[in-house]
Amino acid sequence: MQSPWKVFMVAPLFFLPPLQSLASPLYEDQSRLSDSNGHTCVGCVLVVSVIEQLAQVHNSTVQGAMERLCSYLPEKLFLKTTCYLIIDKFGSDIIKLLSADMNADVVCHTLEFCKQNIGQPLCQLYPLPKKYSRSGSDICSLPFLAKICQKIKLAIERSVPFKDVDSDKYSIFPTLRGYHWRGRDCNDSDESVYPGRRPNNWDVHQDSNCNGIWGVDPKDGVPYEKKFCEGSQPRGIILLGDSAGAHFHISPEWITASQMSLNSFISLPTALTDELDWPQLSGATGFLDSTVGIKEKSIYLRLWKRNHCNHRDYQNIARNGASSQNLKTFIESLSRHTMLDHPAIVIYAMIGNDVCNGKRDTVPAMTTPEKFYSNVMQTLKYLNSHLPKGSHVIFYGLPDGTFLWDNLHNRYHPLGQLNKDVTYAQLYSFLNCLQVSPCHGWMSSNKTLRTLTSERAEQLSNTLKKIAAKEKFTNFNLFYMEFAFHEIIQEWQKRGGQPWQLIEPVDGFHPNEGLTNENQDVASRPRSHLETCLEKNCLQTHSGCWQIHCCEVAGLRNQLQAGWQLGHHQLQPRKESLQSKLLARWLC
Repeated sequence: MQSPWKVFMVAPLFFLPPLQSLASPLYEDQSRLSDSNGHTCVGCVLVVSVIEQLAQVHNSTVQGAMERLCSYLPEKLFLKTTCYLIIDKFGSDIIKLLSADMNADVVCHTLEFCKQNIGQPLCQLYPLPKKYSRSGSDICSLPFLAKICQKIKLAIERSVPFKDVDSDKYSIFPTLRGYHWRGRDCNDSDESVYPGRRPNNWDVHQDSNCNGIWGVDPKDGVPYEKKFCEGSQPRGIILLGDSAGAHFHISPEWITASQMSLNSFISLPTALTDELDWPQLSGATGFLDSTVGIKEKSIYLRLWKRNHCNHRDYQNIARNGASSQNLKTFIESLSRHTMLDHPAIVIYAMIGNDVCNGKRDTVPAMTTPEKFYSNVMQTLKYLNSHLPKGSHVIFYGLPDGTFLWDNLHNRYHPLGQLNKDVTYAQLYSFLNCLQVSPCHGWMSSNKTLRTLTSERAEQLSNTLKKIAAKEKFTNFNLFYMEFAFHEIIQEWQKRGGQPWQLIEPVDGFHPNEGLTNENQDVASRPRSHLETCLEKNCLQTHSGCWQIHCCEVAGLRNQLQAGWQLGHHQLQPRKESLQSKLLARWLC
């Protein structure tokens, strides 16, 4: 999962290729220039393919197809304006080439968005392109886009909210690493107020931990925070992950001409400023309802359901391209204080990038078990110095990615469904040639290479098992959970689904949020042992469970006196108390 957002965020519009190059390469030995050129080429080919197919679907001219694409784009982030500027600059050449029955590869090589380096093979998705010369361009050099590019660069590099007045790592702004990624700040002018902290003087005067509970019950003088949360053992959920944990997703409508409409790109501005991730819908920290009708809730929502004192206490410290090797570059974005904050459940889910990279000689670039052990131990030592006592760290094992080729290689990619001309095997080959594949080892026609990649993944999972079994830390317990991918597939097939439906259709790599069959309402993500423990409400650390305590203090359910109403993922204080029946519906 080598920064897959870099490849596909270029697809919706030409101005996107330069944006991906702003992100620092997550592998220190990669060439920034080569990496950027490859992503730009992929983006160009995807967009020109869409233009060509729009003309075919609507029986229009190429000019009409380009204008149609621009009309679909929203005004936010200057998407529509930039699209028309690109038409003005490159439109005549695109029209000339497509009208001459040239394909997207020819167009992009002609405009030099795709380049063949000396001594390297010529990379194409369609038949071999012909030579034609035209200089490229960096759209981020346009004055009105410079600030946007800079904002995205800062958010990606620092992995902390771009808009954070009090610098407490929490924000009132949703994207650019705001509250889509971690709990929403309820006072952005006070750095001592943020989600997950222990209440200040039982929050008599203000809501210091942003869980919506503060003030004093006028009947008995007991602070609401003390009455409802004392002894309930609140704890937050923190994910240390990669693009899978961040919930990387590209809408097929963005590149499927037959499905495009005025509504297709409504979510594009939000997606761009969230790095093409959807953490607000992720399996670990998601807080919004699924967009595809999935009933299963995220781990955060399960914790929240059992104890509303956990409200807003989530952090998605995931990053596209993250691995055990580069986690050290952004783990400091984690917000937890050993003395001031509640304990946390930390999920370590670097499930791909230690074996996945885009290099042609991919195996030597994989993390060795010895280096992996060292990287993980370094992370655990950091966590032990920042997590409050009573926390837990759960390792997720690496999956067996041979599933990808076995189930997708002969299927048509969304870009090839109209004319039946692009399979996933062709897409994988194209990305591998450009050395921008999310995972060359698994997205390859070479069975031996796929097997070697899975063997290394198993070795790294075994390393996590050993660490969990042998290492001890003062501030947290360690647990290990298998990524039971094959069991998930078997269960999905029993329900009538097809394995390929579990994978994101555009990138052909990431787990899908939901199912394409509307009659099925089960999640496509793993049903983990963690969730089983949550359902059983385990109160002990034996048998692989850990203490997750709902606020069922003796007699508390019958004493609840409300002070809030549940709104858009936030609780607003009311001046008057409500009856205990209203609160009992959602607290505990």
